[in-house]
This record gives sequence, structure tokens and C-alpha cells, in this order.
Amino acid sequence: MANSSASISEVFHALADPTRCAIVCALVGGAQTVSALAAPFDMALPSFMKHITVLERSGLIQSSKLGRSRTCELVPRKLQQAEQWIAEQRAMWEARTDRMAAFVEQLHLKEQTHGIKRQR
Repeated sequence: MANSSASISEVFHALADPTRCAIVCALVGGAQTVSALAAPFDMALPSFMKHITVLERSGLIQSSKLGRSRTCELVPRKLQQAEQWIAEQRAMWEARTDRMAAFVEQLHLKEQTHGIKRQR
């Protein structure tokens, strides 16, 4: 579980940066070269490559080099793992809020019934 949490933490760390989020969004349409991915950003290529490295280390993308061209592609499995983690957290918190709502309703009913008995 701890290893899984570390993996998820790396994914969320990678997605926390707007540039890296934009790169992931660009790769949803299919594999692209680093040059094509870097074109919309106003930064030097070495700085852009740091973003690519973070995404690769998190497992969100993988790249391959053919000649002088490096191509990146999305690894959907990592996004699915993050989505699964979010779904589990949502279910846990919804269950907690449901239990709290039921408790408050019971408390409210007890107060109403005790209030009616006291008025008599």
C-alpha cells in the first residue's frame, strides 16, 4: 500500500504543474515529438525536458528515441490508477458524510420527541 501511495503521489505531483497537465492533454490525441509538444510553450528546450522527465518518472508518459527525434506517448494505466484512487477517496468520504447525516437526523428526532414529551 505504501508503494502504491508513493506511486499515486508521483502522479499527482506531476499533474500539479500546468505545463505538465497541458502536455498530458496534448498526448491524449496520440503520440507526439518533444519538439511538437514544446512548441506552444515559451521556454527553452532543456527546461521543457525537465517537465518530460517528471512525467516519465511518474509513469504518465513514456518516450522513445528514433534518430534525433524523441516521441512521447501517454500511459493511460497511470491515469486510471489515479482515477481509481480518487473514486476510492470519494466513496470513503461520501460514506462518512452519509453516516454523519444519519446521526444528525437521529439526534434531531430525539430532540423533537423529547421536546414533545416535556411540553405535556
